[in-house]
Amino acid sequence: MTNGEAAPRPSRQALIGAALLAAGRPVAARELAAVLGLDEEVMQHELQTFSGVLEAADLGFRVEMVAGGYRLVVPGEVAAQLSPLLAPPPLPPLSSAALEVLAVIAYRQPVTRAEIEAMRGGSASTVVTLQERELVKVVGRSDAVGQPLLYGTTERFLVEFGLGGLGDLPPLDGADFSHLLRG
Repeated sequence: MTNGEAAPRPSRQALIGAALLAAGRPVAARELAAVLGLDEEVMQHELQTFSGVLEAADLGFRVEMVAGGYRLVVPGEVAAQLSPLLAPPPLPPLSSAALEVLAVIAYRQPVTRAEIEAMRGGSASTVVTLQERELVKVVGRSDAVGQPLLYGTTERFLVEFGLGGLGDLPPLDGADFSHLLRG
């Protein structure tokens, strides 16, 4: 860049990769399209192309769609070898009681603590732990007497379970879903 030459403009692929890396959260295709001045359909195609480029180049990360957006992730087989470099250390696994409460909230939201306790037949005290881990949040108040708090899941819940949305929850059939939580 001498004599007033302009720097070359980054390619769409470079901008997409940089956006997904820098955002630190899932980014919706429509949001990327707006930032890059593209039609959403064109952006979907560009995201698919970018994903294919990463896969073909075997660079140690890939594009994943979660929580209604796209993000860059390190596949499990690569992350396992890099675990000493990755921070923070994973949180301890959720207890069975916490997983039960989380399942009730995920499938029945919005739901009050009393409703959770009635469905579980026991305490819903783990709601606090789930809130601390940002898996559930208060989403409003019920019209019932005393206007109890209503709980629902968060975007982080979707990300941690690798779900695109609540419609991706597995059907209830009595199976154990504790293995789905990644951290």
